[in-house]
Amino acid sequence: MPDNASPDNATGGTAGVTATGTAEVTAAGIARLAGVGRAAVSNWRRRHADFPKPVGGTETSPAFALRDIEQWLRDQGKLAEVPLRERVWQQLVGHPAGTATALRQAGAVLLLVHERPAVWQQLRTAADDAELTGVLPAMLDAVLAARLGPEHPVRGLTREALAPSAALVRAAGDLAAADGAPQAYTFLLGRHLDANPRQYTLTPPGPAALMAELAASAAPLGTVLDPACGAGALLTAARERAGQEAAAGQETAGQETADGTDGAGATSSQAGAPAAPVTLHGQEADPDLAALTALRLALSAPGAPVRVRAADTLRADAFPELAADAVLVHPPFNERNWGHDELAYDPRWEYGFPARTESELAWVQHALARLRPGGTAVLLMPPAAASRRSGRRIRADLLRRGALRAVIALPAGAAPPNGVPLHLWVLRKPGGGQPPAPHLLVVDTADLATGTPAGRDRPDWQSVHTTAVEAWQTFDREGGIEELPGVRRSLAAIDLLDDDVDLAPARHLPPPAAAGGPAELARVRERLTATLARTTELTPRPAPGDTVPDPAATARRPLTTVGELARSGALVLRAGGAGTAATSGGTTLLTGTTLLTGTTPPEGGREPGEAPAVLTDHDVIGGGAPSGALPEAPASGPAEEAVLLREGDVVVPVLGGGAVARVVDEATAGAALGRNLTLLRPDPAALDSWFLAGFLRGTANTRQASSYASTATRLDVRRLHLPRLPLAEQRRYGQRFRELADFEGALRLASRLGEQLIQGLHDGLTEGSVAPD
Repeated sequence: MPDNASPDNATGGTAGVTATGTAEVTAAGIARLAGVGRAAVSNWRRRHADFPKPVGGTETSPAFALRDIEQWLRDQGKLAEVPLRERVWQQLVGHPAGTATALRQAGAVLLLVHERPAVWQQLRTAADDAELTGVLPAMLDAVLAARLGPEHPVRGLTREALAPSAALVRAAGDLAAADGAPQAYTFLLGRHLDANPRQYTLTPPGPAALMAELAASAAPLGTVLDPACGAGALLTAARERAGQEAAAGQETAGQETADGTDGAGATSSQAGAPAAPVTLHGQEADPDLAALTALRLALSAPGAPVRVRAADTLRADAFPELAADAVLVHPPFNERNWGHDELAYDPRWEYGFPARTESELAWVQHALARLRPGGTAVLLMPPAAASRRSGRRIRADLLRRGALRAVIALPAGAAPPNGVPLHLWVLRKPGGGQPPAPHLLVVDTADLATGTPAGRDRPDWQSVHTTAVEAWQTFDREGGIEELPGVRRSLAAIDLLDDDVDLAPARHLPPPAAAGGPAELARVRERLTATLARTTELTPRPAPGDTVPDPAATARRPLTTVGELARSGALVLRAGGAGTAATSGGTTLLTGTTLLTGTTPPEGGREPGEAPAVLTDHDVIGGGAPSGALPEAPASGPAEEAVLLREGDVVVPVLGGGAVARVVDEATAGAALGRNLTLLRPDPAALDSWFLAGFLRGTANTRQASSYASTATRLDVRRLHLPRLPLAEQRRYGQRFRELADFEGALRLASRLGEQLIQGLHDGLTEGSVAPD
């Protein structure tokens, strides 16, 4: 289920608790405490005989006593003071009741601090531990009932449950005083979710924000429901969208005309009246996650009524009388045990009883049942739901009655499961005096993904968001939209009511005219002809016989290795793969970069602060431009620094067994170094970049530096050989290697243009845009 999983008592690989109640910490937790990488912790264990011995865990993931680790770090001068955030986190994961229970207790305390600071201060200063945990339950129940309603899911805060939590309660209060209660809870919940990635399927911020905006296009978001709310990503996005609408309304109200009206006849007092806060309703089957989500929403949405319930939505609907303005859902996919046998006569199946294999269509009808007439629902759906034959009758009825208004195909990687291009279904509940809509909007944003192959890296969400929102708003406003081949189209519902009722956008969107039409094909042919001519000019010729080097003299040349050059300072070696990007308002930001020389890298057309593209191993092997994207930083920590490329760097893939080395040019400079790549930055006074790259590509050289496993070949870059030559001689070789690189680039371009021309002509001939003679 999105954003949720089975109840969690795991430690997430960072800390735990022994049978005697002693807090434990793994190597990952030690690294976080000391602000180092895990490799440093492994080195300490090997080099320091007094490093604490494991007290639990496994051979591959040992656990250590937290108290012993803290003392050892202090004795070694590697830790002066454990940060307050880390102390609270370690208390959470070391709690005898489990991390989720401890986080629920800490979150309730943070809500008390946030909502009633005076009450908390009185408790904090006047009570000892026993008195504090004795009177705290009543205080927490009061603030939770006031903020979340009497049926809130944050249960189990009894005197007995809180008795071992006095230190945690005080530490949570201190953290709230230092960071603010909402920020403190965001950190702790984010760390918990990050530590348990296999237990929670989270809805990423990009799709969540898009779904909220699609739902808000027709009317302001007043009441929003997420019946499978998980960690609350969709409700958080709805609250943020409502906040943006309110801010825009206040800005409009401030631009009043000179006669005291807002230009539409309203007085200034009417125009400036604050909008009512959005009301958030959520339901989640996992009681622990429901409690954590309720606290998240209560702390992050001040003034907004929050009602979250813990129950199975399809079997035990907590809001049967609700008529919401919008319903946002990322339902569980392919769920067979959704209640098919018990719910055969449920009144929600207005469009047909879903088959056992069509749980997603049960969620679609539940969403429609909880909307007011004219309200909008947006669901994140698997692509199979648009075409499975077992659901064709329900899809047909949704179309006939005008409930299903749009199907938007997202790029692969938009949300888990990342290998599947998911769909967004936009629905509107019939009624409210509106006639049934006779058309369906289909949009395909799959080609807007970055990376090679498509979906390998994060999609370009700015383009996806703009394309989807503009298409939906135009269609919703005008009842139709101008067709954009391959991207969007308005279809008559009657034309879709065939035997399959297949609603997959790719099936109904004709591709763009073949390669742009005959004119574009003619331009491709001209470029191909020019490129082939240039390839002929660049074809290398072997050296004349009288300039062939003496093989004996070549064999006697002194050699060195890349490792020796790195140790002498003639070049710098760095491995790729590190680096994350922070996000702010849906925009990926560059928050840190590693510059090996301390100079500012070229921006490469990027806006200041924008995250760079990533040069991947596929780009290096294929000779393409940087196509990757930095992963987002976890919510619980800062962004990691990326290694940025400079002109003249040499990049070598370490997997695959091929002889490849690429010299970074001006166009590639400023990109981040991707995984499975090694960067060599030569000192220009000692090494020529093209000389270095050329000799690294020698077949015999890469063979002797490679290690072979059962499924892959790995290159040890430090073992690669180079001849010791004067700089002038290096540049002679470098010039020759540069010419070979130019020839190789021309061949690749000719290949791509040839493939484009061939496919374009095939498409044009079959589609009728190109004549056969």
